[in-house]
Amino acid sequence: MRAYVAMPAGASASAGIVVFQEAFGVNAHIRDLAERFAREGYLAIAPELFHRTGPGFEGRYDDFAAVRQHMQELREPAMETDFRAAHDWLCANGAGSSVAAVGFCMGGRAAFLAATSLPLQCAVSFYGGGIAPNAFYPTGMLARAKDVHAPLLLFWGGRDKHIGPEQMRAVTEALRAEGKDFANVEFSEADHGFFCDARPSYHPQSAAQAWPLTLAFLAQHAAARRQEAAS
Repeated sequence: MRAYVAMPAGASASAGIVVFQEAFGVNAHIRDLAERFAREGYLAIAPELFHRTGPGFEGRYDDFAAVRQHMQELREPAMETDFRAAHDWLCANGAGSSVAAVGFCMGGRAAFLAATSLPLQCAVSFYGGGIAPNAFYPTGMLARAKDVHAPLLLFWGGRDKHIGPEQMRAVTEALRAEGKDFANVEFSEADHGFFCDARPSYHPQSAAQAWPLTLAFLAQHAAARRQEAAS
């Protein structure tokens, strides 16, 4: 499995972070995000989740048909194997035991799944489709809410027609029923993919608010744990 790695300059990493791709691959947007996290002091790795069916794949945002076949071949046990490989790499290369995850779209679903299977300090899910059942993921993964063992930060777009309010509500209700630690943020004017400045649905106002919230959440749960362990 190939992965894109971004390292912080100078001092050692404050923590590690796994950056989970959208359905369009570890493309320029995902690589840029890894670099942005590195500039904030995180050792970042973005694993290629399609490495079994399309190593190096990068799809166009206007051609979902090209990515569908790769998404259909993803299996949760194999994904969890890839998650552990990325997590272990971070731990062995400077992150210690303080690792978080962040994911976007398909990667938002992956971040939720990782929070059930990895010893993460926290996870951030941007518009994670398929956590609640939908047409593409008819079973969803709400049954795994009981296995979430890391604080979650969930971002949604209020104008997202792919993930309607009933799906958002199903996710938060499942987490609440299991007594999980989560924060839920909906940007009423944002559409699906609002954080990606390469997509027509980019919403700069919502993205500008989501970024500092993400960093604050990571600092509280991931970087702080690293500092506690070092003291």
